[in-house]
Amino acid sequence: MAPNKGFEPTDSSKIPRYAEIASFMRSARAEIAKPLDIALVGVPLDLGATYRSGARQGPSGVREASRLIRQVNPTTKVVPYRLCNIADVGDAPTHPLSVERSVELIQAFYERIQAIGAVPISIGGDHTVPLPILRAIAKKHPLGLIQIDSHTDTFDEFMGTKCNHATFVRRAVEEGLLDPKRILQIGLRGTRYGDDDINYGYKAGIRMIPMDEYEEMGRAAVIAEIKRVIGDAPTYITIDIDGLDPRDAPGTGVPEPGGISMRDAQMILRTLTGMNMVGGDICEVVPSLDPSGITCINAANLMFELTCLAAVTRSGIAKQ
Repeated sequence: MAPNKGFEPTDSSKIPRYAEIASFMRSARAEIAKPLDIALVGVPLDLGATYRSGARQGPSGVREASRLIRQVNPTTKVVPYRLCNIADVGDAPTHPLSVERSVELIQAFYERIQAIGAVPISIGGDHTVPLPILRAIAKKHPLGLIQIDSHTDTFDEFMGTKCNHATFVRRAVEEGLLDPKRILQIGLRGTRYGDDDINYGYKAGIRMIPMDEYEEMGRAAVIAEIKRVIGDAPTYITIDIDGLDPRDAPGTGVPEPGGISMRDAQMILRTLTGMNMVGGDICEVVPSLDPSGITCINAANLMFELTCLAAVTRSGIAKQ
């Protein structure tokens, strides 16, 4: 299958990577309209960040870094652009002074994507971003969640506010957007304020795999556990880039030593090919904190992995 006319990505073997205006993975630019299958979206919001800001620059940084991405997955052999119509639809609107108004604007933008049946793959933005996305795409039934992250994001509030990057999972469970029994959090680590967020996760039935347990289990066993927890039901994937070890992702607001390697993150996603994926995001990329650019490069590569997963699901080839 070839993409419809107007959805062909720029071929970097013919047009140099440094040429043309940057788009996610050199994809075509398009409006939100059929026959779009996969919408690549930037969400420049960091008003929910509680420490170092700058994730609002994540979409522009990842667009630039994603010039490096080619079209064929070296492990799964998936070529997403041959399976689906994929396009960069630009950035979701945000309000520069109000996180609450930004969340409303983002939700409305994703409702337009949901209305045409396209799968959203997004670059944040801080980790407040998944909440309005889930509000748009999980209206009919709660979703499963695979979360690569150093933090649980299950606080009830932070400094008196209920909408920020430390609370999105809890809000989504409370609103019936996520099934807590089908949430799996990988890579949790770092010093904590207390046990409130962890205790909430245990009581809700969330499967948490801290880094200590991750290392004891090994990658293969973790992958098997992911598949057991999420099953075949619709599932969303969210990656806080601080889930990776800081050597692979120094450009993030709240880095925590001793995280998942980029290689493990890639292979975890690749082994999930065929899962029932309804969307995904990568958040907390702060380009200004990483002069080397490796954080944006790795985020771009993870975006490609998510796009491959979405293309297989959307095209239906996994069911054949």
